[in-house]
Amino acid sequence: MNRNMSNLDRGLRALVVAPVLIVAAILLGAGSVTGIVLFALAAIMLATSAVGFCPLYTLFHIATRRHLPIAHSH
Repeated sequence: MNRNMSNLDRGLRALVVAPVLIVAAILLGAGSVTGIVLFALAAIMLATSAVGFCPLYTLFHIATRRHLPIAHSH
């Protein structure tokens, strides 16, 4: 599993998207179906940002992380 998320992408998910989803879930009712779905989405955002890998990016052939060339030692 190669990382396919840039540090900016990871930071936005962890510091912006997940907190917004959590606040929305609380405002809409933490125990409601919508609240639970929003909590689950926030958990997914936090997990993917922690590992730097998004399965949907792989499915759609997207990568926000720039691939660095492999250095060869002589």
